[in-house]
Amino acid sequence: MIKNCEGIPYPVYEAGFVKECKSVENAVPKNSVYELTIELKESKIEPAAGQFYMIHAERSNCLLGRPISIFDAEKIDGKVVLKFLILLKGKGTEEICNLRVDDKVTLIGPCGNKFEAPAGNEKVCIVGGGIGVAPVVGFAGTLPAKSYDFYASFKSGSYGLESLQAENLVITTDDGSVGVHGMLPAALTAQTLKEKGYSVVYACGPNPMLAYVQKICKEAGVKCYLSMEARMACGVGVCLGCVIDTTEGKKRCCKDGPVFDGEILIFDAPKDEVAGVKVQPRREPLAQNEEPDLSVTIAGVKLPNPVIGSSGTFGFGTEYETVFDVNRLGGISSKGLTLEPRQGNDGIRLWETPSGLMNSIGLQNPGIPHFIEHELPEMMNLKPVTIANLSGSSMETYVEGAKLLDKTDVPVIELNISCPNVAAGGAAFGMSCAAAHTATKAVREVTKKPLLVKLTPQSPELIDVALSCIKAGADGISLCNSFQGVAIDIETGRPVFDKIKAGFGGPAVRPIAVRLVYELVQAINQLPENERVPVVAIGGVAGWQDVVEFIMAGATAVQVGTNTFANPMTMLECIEGLAEFMKRKGYKNIQEMKGIAQ
Repeated sequence: MIKNCEGIPYPVYEAGFVKECKSVENAVPKNSVYELTIELKESKIEPAAGQFYMIHAERSNCLLGRPISIFDAEKIDGKVVLKFLILLKGKGTEEICNLRVDDKVTLIGPCGNKFEAPAGNEKVCIVGGGIGVAPVVGFAGTLPAKSYDFYASFKSGSYGLESLQAENLVITTDDGSVGVHGMLPAALTAQTLKEKGYSVVYACGPNPMLAYVQKICKEAGVKCYLSMEARMACGVGVCLGCVIDTTEGKKRCCKDGPVFDGEILIFDAPKDEVAGVKVQPRREPLAQNEEPDLSVTIAGVKLPNPVIGSSGTFGFGTEYETVFDVNRLGGISSKGLTLEPRQGNDGIRLWETPSGLMNSIGLQNPGIPHFIEHELPEMMNLKPVTIANLSGSSMETYVEGAKLLDKTDVPVIELNISCPNVAAGGAAFGMSCAAAHTATKAVREVTKKPLLVKLTPQSPELIDVALSCIKAGADGISLCNSFQGVAIDIETGRPVFDKIKAGFGGPAVRPIAVRLVYELVQAINQLPENERVPVVAIGGVAGWQDVVEFIMAGATAVQVGTNTFANPMTMLECIEGLAEFMKRKGYKNIQEMKGIAQ
């Protein structure tokens, strides 16, 4: 076993397999905490109490492993067996919590330092909050029975305490379901530390709790060791993403910690105590029988919810009718339409990339006259609001197409000046303020329909382009169409696509799309109130969380594209997840959370 000079095992990269993964009883809500048991294949390294592992499922959709504290470790038949308590919080922990027996995992660990053993004459107090009980329970297991007192604090219920052999075990719950009613201060204060004669405190839990432990220990003159957590990528001190503030400068949580001398830690003040920081008021969940209003309005047109099937990825809506109930969507943006029928591009049209998809379709479509006669009636029979996506190869074809659509009952036109996969028209009209203004004004003059303008992220002056479209009469902005990329076939040594460049979309582009939407909404909010228009966000939506993020950035509605190919149920899951989130967070309607991140 390789150890440093302090006797702490160094991390190694190794494989293991799942012996058991089960939901923890008494955790609230149910199935929110899991106990994972992993047997290491080769390792003889036994971790020290307080260390953690970076765990990554072999079959994973997440780039990074997740740092999980050691709950228990032992040797069984010469094999190292590790136990972890895991709070199901995000996509990474969800993957880990869904592991099954014999599933393979990779691990880096044991990482970080350990809890310092108390001197024989010290009276020990151990504190765990929520999932933070895991490492301190593991540490308690290394101490003699009845040599410590243990305080555990939960919002509701309790878990992970079965192995404790504490002299005194005190449990607090915020809802009073177990033990003392209240959080940690209801049972442990500076006065308690003095009266009990504690000489050292070990704690792990959420930062507000640790800040409180630091405070009362300072008041009582008691030494404390606090186990911290932070977002990290590597676990070995390289990425520098997990630094925390201390009186000795920034320290790496993974390498210099996670256990720190409590005296040196600097905790952020609560945001509502920091001048100039906008804090959202605390909201209570909606009543059990109360449903949030998901409807949104764009240019006077009401959509039952903000989730729209994106142009180019959802055909005319009817194609998916047998796959899922498309009538539950808020809207459907049609395939990109041109005045004349188009056959699209030659050669390879699709190329999968990590977390994304490249395409060079080239606006293949039946033409607007055919659409009006055949596809439009079928779209209008569906409940979602029909949006006709208007493309063109020249200003004249845009105008003539708009004239034809204006004579129909289609509720909304989406002017596409953003397609990256055509030789003429498309994104060429969306690259500059002058061209975008001219195209928007020309179409505006020949139709009274609500007009969205779909823009390209390739424009070097995107925000100004959007504002020029608004000035020219756009009733809303759709942002953004796919990004341009290049793919090389390494077997042939040639570009994949005949036109070299192609559109790139999918989950990988979402953070960039969120940034663009955020900046555009910021700019629109500077306009006089009567000139402001809604933004329809597009780019990498793969789940309801992404919809919420775009709405909080200021979007009124969200189009879902590429991920429908990966999971046809994406849009329905987005609608359902959005509704549940709003109920849980107490939002009665979309407007209450729209733009709160601004």
